[in-house]
Amino acid sequence: MKKIILILGIIATAFSSCSDYIEEESLSNVPADATYKTASGFQLLVNSNYARLKGIYGGNPWLFESGTDMYAEGRTPEPAGISQYTLLIPSAANVDDLYTSCYQQIQSVNNTVYYSTVTEQTPNLNTLVGEAKYLRANAYFLLVQTYGGVPIVLNNITEPVLSFKRNTAEEVYTQIIADLDAALASVGTTAYATGGKVNKRAVNDLLAKVYLTRGYETFGTPSDFTKAAAYADAAIAGQALNLAFDQLFKPGNDLNAETIFSVQYDKASTSTDPTKLGNNQFYYFSSYLGGAETGAPLRSYNLCPTDYALGLYEKGDKRWDATFMTEILEGPETTNGVTKTILYYPYYRSTTPATLKVRHFYEPKWFTPADRLAWNTANASRKSATFVYHPWGEYSAAHTLIQNLDCYTIPVKKFDDPDPTTPSSTGPVSTRDIIVSRLGETYLIAAEAYLKAGNASTGLDRLNEVRRRAGVANATAAQFNIDYILDERGRELVGEYKRWFDLKRTGTLVARASAYNYKIKAANFVGVDGKLKILRPIPQSALDLNQNKDFPQNPGY
Repeated sequence: MKKIILILGIIATAFSSCSDYIEEESLSNVPADATYKTASGFQLLVNSNYARLKGIYGGNPWLFESGTDMYAEGRTPEPAGISQYTLLIPSAANVDDLYTSCYQQIQSVNNTVYYSTVTEQTPNLNTLVGEAKYLRANAYFLLVQTYGGVPIVLNNITEPVLSFKRNTAEEVYTQIIADLDAALASVGTTAYATGGKVNKRAVNDLLAKVYLTRGYETFGTPSDFTKAAAYADAAIAGQALNLAFDQLFKPGNDLNAETIFSVQYDKASTSTDPTKLGNNQFYYFSSYLGGAETGAPLRSYNLCPTDYALGLYEKGDKRWDATFMTEILEGPETTNGVTKTILYYPYYRSTTPATLKVRHFYEPKWFTPADRLAWNTANASRKSATFVYHPWGEYSAAHTLIQNLDCYTIPVKKFDDPDPTTPSSTGPVSTRDIIVSRLGETYLIAAEAYLKAGNASTGLDRLNEVRRRAGVANATAAQFNIDYILDERGRELVGEYKRWFDLKRTGTLVARASAYNYKIKAANFVGVDGKLKILRPIPQSALDLNQNKDFPQNPGY
């Protein structure tokens, strides 16, 4: 085996700890080497690559969403370093989350690529390797956006290596594109909703994102934006946004016609450990909704929407009611012969919705005093005994400085799981899929790429397809710029693990986070060397385990 360079901590993690989601050893106790040399065993190995996605996306979303313009701390503290930057140092909590999980994914794929050369040669072998290379490219894309240049490791690891070097970001992008080009040439075309596997559409979508992001880098070129636009259009493939927005995230509809790629979960597969095996996406973006006695879902009371995020919507935008639980309802539910009033979930479960009472109502930005009076009059008979009317401006993350009661920030409902694996009191566990790529975002990627490529007219057309589906007026040529695109991405993609990457890519992280997040000032980003903390730091744990001390830390740290 060739000698390679890799982070000792990653190797140790990959080989000494078990995944919560997969078990790569053959159930028949046949050694792994022998298992993976069979067609069925190699398929299991490829499946384990997909399972590694749960380690990347299934836990805390701090590195995806914290410290942005859209979400801020509510009553419950977020990791101070990641969310506010002043205390962001290499040893800060959660800094290493993506570093570790992405390299575990990379090592899993490297293992797959190695065994593809010695396993039973089958007609679909190249397709399977292409799927794996897409997953490796996705992991490196997350790493290079978050940490900049990182070690490129392509060999299968069989024993720890004590030293590693750092590749440049440009080299990492080159490797990502090489993997995606190989994947595009070999993966299938079966619709994702049918096959559930990486297909050419997913690869085109990721290539669009990679080229768009590289175009902003100092080593990027104008042709990157042109390529991004072309790949985005290839992923769109002429499909209009015809699915109603409130159906995109309807429980049970995660594998819909607009889902391009996702992290998939199966409730039956969590039976061995139902309080842990699942994901946490539904747990955030809301206030705490009450104790176990309310029957409501457990929520964290952090990553709450900011005033800016909530103010993005105009009257008539279908995404407002589809994204937020604008009314929290209550109603009777019977469990084991005992009937009690349950909060929140009757919205999904009740067979007699007309009998449900409203416990909380969150007034939209566009309400006038006359609208408020009209709503209260029309809904007088629906109000519960403990009804609370939340006026506009009194239910954002920042409002918790004034009132931090239960239900005092508006909940994001698009990730709700009304059929959880365990009662809400046992932990934040959902088995709904995490949608990583979907058609609506691809239209917005195309819009941004065309704008940056100098074809604003076509870019505006792509953006207005998103607005058409939302039921709002077209944006105009005078409005169409990067800030408008970021606003539109905000309206469309609340909570979808995109925002920090959007701001970092477009060079607006400092300005927007300090303008709209009540916890952040521009000075928070200034590091010990006077440079801005745009990239996250290389984790101290990785540096400590590396015997090659000639490894540069990122600016600001």
